[in-house]
Amino acid sequence: MTDKIKLYTGRIMAFWTLFVFASTMLLFIWFYLACFLLPEPNKTKWHRSVSRIWMRIFLTLSGLRFTVTGKHHFKNIGPAIVICNHNSLIDVPISTPFLPRANKTIAKKSFIYVPLFGWIYQFGSVIVDRKNDQSRKTSFENMKRVLDSGLDMLIYPEGTRNKTSEPLKSFYDGAFKLAVDTQKPIIPVVLLNTKNILPAYPIMYFKPGRIQMDILTPISSQGHTVQSLKQLAFDTMAAHYKLHNPA
Repeated sequence: MTDKIKLYTGRIMAFWTLFVFASTMLLFIWFYLACFLLPEPNKTKWHRSVSRIWMRIFLTLSGLRFTVTGKHHFKNIGPAIVICNHNSLIDVPISTPFLPRANKTIAKKSFIYVPLFGWIYQFGSVIVDRKNDQSRKTSFENMKRVLDSGLDMLIYPEGTRNKTSEPLKSFYDGAFKLAVDTQKPIIPVVLLNTKNILPAYPIMYFKPGRIQMDILTPISSQGHTVQSLKQLAFDTMAAHYKLHNPA
């Protein structure tokens, strides 16, 4: 009976959270209209500022507490490739706004078809169709341009949500090829507890709690191959997750 009560409570909270997300999005969507007029990188900076306010309200009304550690790692460092683990759908809307600097993220083309949210999301993203070779090449060049403009590039190297019991799924090469080609540093970021708050299973289940974003020590890409950089980043993030994950 206790498990059933937890499940029903989680489902009720999921519907409440979805309502909060949708209703606040309708309020803030008007502020994103400025993105049609602003040039880069000011468009991305404005997008992040609006998203930051929106997400603070959303987190509060959803019963979530959010903390960020390691912000100092962004000081005295130029544009970087930020890599973040991916356990939950909630990772995407909270990562970009609460990193210390304005950034764009890589996003699947399918995201832009989500009503209203997709329209907002593409303003702060580099869009890629993973099934199209030309799209992947174009998105790679676009990510280089993001870095050249002085913005950071946020990538989820696992590609999709980690639904396994392991700390991380295996990483794709993209983020690390970008780092080696541009000689920009990698900044690892580990999100903790999002899998417990909004898990893949059961569907439509939400449990209020605390999310922590830990920004780890930057990793220089100099002297690395794509594979050696990828392995070092994976080992660093996996070790931190194992040590600090509250589950």
